[in-house]
Amino acid sequence: MNDIFKHTQVGLSSPVSEGLSLQPSDTVSLPQLTRALYVGVGGDVTVRLGSGAVVTFTGMLPGVVYPIRLDRVLASGTTAGNLVGLW
Repeated sequence: MNDIFKHTQVGLSSPVSEGLSLQPSDTVSLPQLTRALYVGVGGDVTVRLGSGAVVTFTGMLPGVVYPIRLDRVLASGTTAGNLVGLW
């Protein structure tokens, strides 16, 4: 497929082009920081941000892409499901 934007520099505000289904883990980090997080099933999500801070987002809505730069979704405190990390 032709991609007329393949030589365009990617930034935080440009569309995502990669994704990875996330399995919450208290010990395993992602291969790189995300640009965003998609929540398929609503609930709480506890993440470790790029800064190293651990925060819990309560009541995240299903079907929403959140602009969160994270390197880990923790199993402890996460009740949401079908999470996808986007780059």
